[in-house]
Amino acid sequence: MTTDPTAPDAAPAPPRAAVRTQVRIPLRFPDGWTTAADVFTFTGLTDGKEHIALGLGAYQDSPSPLVRPHSECLTGDVFGSERCDCGPQLREAAQRIAEAGGYLLYLRQEGRGIGLYAKLDAYALQDGGLDTYAANRALGRLDDERDYTAAAQMLGALGVDAIRLLSNNPDKAEQLAALGVTVGERVPTGVHLTRDNVRYLRAKAEHTHHTLDLPA
Repeated sequence: MTTDPTAPDAAPAPPRAAVRTQVRIPLRFPDGWTTAADVFTFTGLTDGKEHIALGLGAYQDSPSPLVRPHSECLTGDVFGSERCDCGPQLREAAQRIAEAGGYLLYLRQEGRGIGLYAKLDAYALQDGGLDTYAANRALGRLDDERDYTAAAQMLGALGVDAIRLLSNNPDKAEQLAALGVTVGERVPTGVHLTRDNVRYLRAKAEHTHHTLDLPA
């Protein structure tokens, strides 16, 4: 991937990463939906974390594959917590990418980058009335500490420099574009609304301008 050094918002091109391993894994989700993924690991990622990419569907055949960078959420992805929409977004993304051909980037960035324990501390503060962003700030953290440099490196290692981005989060598109990834289209995910996550989703729409069509 290349970055135009004259672009005002361009970040320095990240160092090159490389594919470390590739293995085929059959997947089965709790609702019974099944698929198979080529799972890639990497060397040379700048943050040193064990991120993985899942190649789904006919990912090799698309000049602009559908890509979702999905930040790890133990409570939502594994245990089905309804305080967020992460688990349903992961399930939706896997099927949509498998149908279109592309990559699911599973990024080890729990709690918008603050970690699992701090995220649970923030939950306790939210129980006292703070929204998700105010809770982070009360802990001395940023609203969102995620950095998508590793995601850009992963795409580069996979030979991908142009994508259709499956995300409601404009920051993902802005960071990836600044890192040299051509985001040809931003494709919104569904709105996975529950009684327990409505305040969380509304905060994302109001504070960070996520494209969420929420009821009044």
